[in-house]
Amino acid sequence: MPKESKRTRRRDTGIYAHIAGWGMAVPDTVMTNDDLSAIVETSDEWITARTGIRERRIANERESTTTLAIRAAQRALEVADMLPRQIDLIIVATSTPEFVFPSTASLVQDALGASLAGAFDLSAACSGFVYAVDMAAQAIRTGSVSAALVIGAETMSRVLDWQDRTTCILFGDGAGALVLKASLEQGGVLTSVLRSDGAGGELLAIPTHNNIALGELKVQKMVMAGGEVFKFATRVVDESIRQVVEDSSITLDDVKLIVPHQANQRILDAVAKKLRIEPERFMVNLNRYGNTSAASIPIALCEAIDQKRIKEGDHIVFVGFGGGLTWAAMCVKWGTPMLESSRSLLNTRRRQLRYVLARWRNRLLGIQRTFLGAVKILSPRRIRESFRRDRSG
Repeated sequence: MPKESKRTRRRDTGIYAHIAGWGMAVPDTVMTNDDLSAIVETSDEWITARTGIRERRIANERESTTTLAIRAAQRALEVADMLPRQIDLIIVATSTPEFVFPSTASLVQDALGASLAGAFDLSAACSGFVYAVDMAAQAIRTGSVSAALVIGAETMSRVLDWQDRTTCILFGDGAGALVLKASLEQGGVLTSVLRSDGAGGELLAIPTHNNIALGELKVQKMVMAGGEVFKFATRVVDESIRQVVEDSSITLDDVKLIVPHQANQRILDAVAKKLRIEPERFMVNLNRYGNTSAASIPIALCEAIDQKRIKEGDHIVFVGFGGGLTWAAMCVKWGTPMLESSRSLLNTRRRQLRYVLARWRNRLLGIQRTFLGAVKILSPRRIRESFRRDRSG
């Protein structure tokens, strides 16, 4: 894959997209490597040595990509101390939506009561979250929106072949969310690099019913050429990190923390070696969550914040890579996190009320549609037409 020339910098509009809120949600059910060994021929030692993963979270029958996304979004709004009606745009990065349409983002928008927000899903596999943050940041820079909610959410357990030990050992479920807000203060999302090489699309894929090439048995089950994906990842990740750092007019020494897609510990070790930096400068939590695809970066970021690994003024880098083939990197200058004590109790109550009203609105609309459908069926005109058809028959 040839190296790309240096990208053109974006025009400075004087508006910056800052991270104002964050939240994560993972299922309660933990599946350990030992649990997996009862399903497929493997062992804790084999998985840990090759991936660094020891356990992952698995959604139960009441959990979905949407429910996890909603929980993460609510927590991000809580940190940002924002009401759902203040959100102008919702983007959900996911490879595992419940529907082709409506989008998961639309379902999240409804559940939150974010009645003034546009909403759409973004599909870029494990790079999707970085792509989505970039789309939201661009919208903020242009002035078209003031606040955006970006979510990475996945239920990868629903698309795995649980008899294929090369894939089922790797993935887990979860969601992470960020709130981005417009500000006139410099910082926030500085630069990003988005790339794709569709020629490698068959190396990591989830076919749908529209794909006849792989046959019925593979429909909606992941297929992956692990060795090729490994080589691809170790080749592009360090290059994209170097490029986004250069575009931000800083050096690798200025980067406090790299928050990578959590795919495989061996990939991260190889990238650290190529970059000649300490492995400790990578935020890693894949040992507990596995590969959660588009959700992995925001989940890792939330835990890095909880562990106080990021402070005001720090430069951090997000980097994702995966199916498409796609890869993406982003440099962010961290702002001042909102203190718990500064949050408004009134806003907390208003958010909770908004969620309740959104649920009732959804139910009432459902009842209304059912009632109107029944009235239509029982209308005098329909009854007369049915009677005439019966007589003529």
